Amino acid sequence: MRGRTTRVGRVFHPGEDGYDAERTGFNLAVDHRPAYVVSAAGSEDIVRAVGQAVDRGLAVGVLATGHGASVAAGPDAVLITTRRMTDVTVDPGARTARVSAGARWEHVIEACAPHGLAPLSGSSPHVGAVGYTLGGGAGLLGRRYGFAADHVHGLDLVTADARPRTVTADTAPALFWALRGAGKGNFGVVTAMEIALFPIARLYGGGLYFPAEACADALHAWAAWTGSGDLPDEMASSVLLMTYPDVPWVPAPLRGRHVTHVRVAWSGPPAEAEPLLAPLRAVGHPLLDTISELPYREVGSIHHEPTEAAAAQDRGSLLTGLPPAAVDAVLAGAGPAARAPFVAELRHFGGAYARPPRVPNAVGHRSAAFSLYTGADPAAGAAADALHEAVRPWGTGGAFVNFLGVGDAEAARLSTAFAPEDYTRLTELKRTYDPENVFRVNHNIPPSGTPVP
Repeated sequence: MRGRTTRVGRVFHPGEDGYDAERTGFNLAVDHRPAYVVSAAGSEDIVRAVGQAVDRGLAVGVLATGHGASVAAGPDAVLITTRRMTDVTVDPGARTARVSAGARWEHVIEACAPHGLAPLSGSSPHVGAVGYTLGGGAGLLGRRYGFAADHVHGLDLVTADARPRTVTADTAPALFWALRGAGKGNFGVVTAMEIALFPIARLYGGGLYFPAEACADALHAWAAWTGSGDLPDEMASSVLLMTYPDVPWVPAPLRGRHVTHVRVAWSGPPAEAEPLLAPLRAVGHPLLDTISELPYREVGSIHHEPTEAAAAQDRGSLLTGLPPAAVDAVLAGAGPAARAPFVAELRHFGGAYARPPRVPNAVGHRSAAFSLYTGADPAAGAAADALHEAVRPWGTGGAFVNFLGVGDAEAARLSTAFAPEDYTRLTELKRTYDPENVFRVNHNIPPSGTPVP
């Protein structure tokens, strides 16, 4: 797994040109101000950075794209940025890809497309592939194939002793278990991963954008459709509720309007898609209908998520189901009458997500049927919190690591992402591989025996 590089990284100190740009990620709600930033060009830079941080008594944080916000690195920490490590190597015969630490999904998708292959990427190609996968990874092929973490073959890792390791099910089975689902910065710095690819060249997908007056009908129809148990695993879908700003970059039919955006992605034979979509199309006349056959390299057009940096208070809940009363709770909190100052998204889980992987990992709450995600300006976080409280009767009581936000830094909150016995095992592994909790600039798993504030 280990590659070689002759590139040399850079170090940025406060006040120097480039420091502010290097410490800033996609989510501007996280204001990193570390003692210094190491811009890594290869694994050797990361080995040196971790060793020097430990020698100086500094914590270590990692920043690739900064989509998965957690806690800010302060003056007692060094921040390692991996955004320049974007190499992707595809083995079409083995249907695998080696992905470097800073590669975005768009880099991986483009490298795979000429071979008719696809990774288990997220809904946004702009997101970092490694962090997404270490947090579980739930994308548009997940109901068919499972979590992205289920299909990792190996990981290159720099641990707290500044040693590079290749971690697989054979070389370090316990650590391999932990990294896949709970490895976002807690057990070391992942410098590369090897993942499985799948023979998906095209999808049938896109969005139905319904106006405010059709919101209730559309959301109830989608909940009944997904909750019926009749959908094949090849059908992925979600719904976004939001009020679009009245600005030129928004398509004219959506400007200034509350929209119910139903997104679908069918990875089976295209001819079989439209009969399955009939209950959604029966809702009424959408403002826009973008559903069509498209190459997988255009998968990002389905959710059409923003790519410009912004400050966001993210939060996620997992749901056991979405009965009519739960739909009404979502409508009351995020429907057009609520004038909600945030976006709300429901995703359909089930299918392969619920099935255990061939090689066990730390991903929790596989029985969840849906997720509820909210993204708000930090000043409007309380309004979004109220929606999560309203759906609590249908919640699993757990969280999904990739949907934890800047307000979820407490260990008690992170622990809900795992079964209790798995969380205990994770703290014990943390004590083995990082007893001083060097890697704590994250949603932190403390070493067992450590007092929790």
